[in-house]
Amino acid sequence: MQRPVDGAAGITAAIAIPLRSFVLGKARLAEVLTETERIALARTMADRVANAARPFPTVVITSAPEVRTWAAARELALVDDPGSLDDAAIAGRDWARGLGAPRVAIVHADLPRIISLDAVVGDAGRAVAVIVPDHRDDGTPVLSVPTAGDFTFAYGPGSAARHEREARARGFDVRIVHDEQLGFDVDVPADLERYAPADLGHWAPADRGR
Repeated sequence: MQRPVDGAAGITAAIAIPLRSFVLGKARLAEVLTETERIALARTMADRVANAARPFPTVVITSAPEVRTWAAARELALVDDPGSLDDAAIAGRDWARGLGAPRVAIVHADLPRIISLDAVVGDAGRAVAVIVPDHRDDGTPVLSVPTAGDFTFAYGPGSAARHEREARARGFDVRIVHDEQLGFDVDVPADLERYAPADLGHWAPADRGR
């Protein structure tokens, strides 16, 4: 259970999880998973991300009713989805700043191997950007920046390189973290194929004979 946080001294970082929808997400997996399976997979991955975030104050940025119900059951804070991933990251940073947290980690909700976020939250308010590229060395499933000052989020294809350029332009030190647990996201059927059955159980296409 997550205790209420009032921005008191001692908060070193906060976590922001943009999550558009369980129902509408992961459409690119439709050729190997049914809608029911995609919803279950999305929720399972979100649970793992929320578990990893548990030591820190955490907000979910969403307007989807089913996600809001899930987040409320886990006693996570909620902020309405402003409409784009970049704006959701800004909303998460602003929420963390309002708590008095010197750092925010923007963490995507589709990281089934995630266990801990300790590798990306230890810099507090120092001018350090921690960038975790995805397993394609393309997107940014985890991005940790100080809450003070400005940072222009630029998600989408190639975002890891754009975020690195933005951080350096702001004068930040940059740490690139290649991490299997934090960087492996699930977007396309090939991602499912890279998992052993123990990782994804009945969702693994090979395990289902597809």
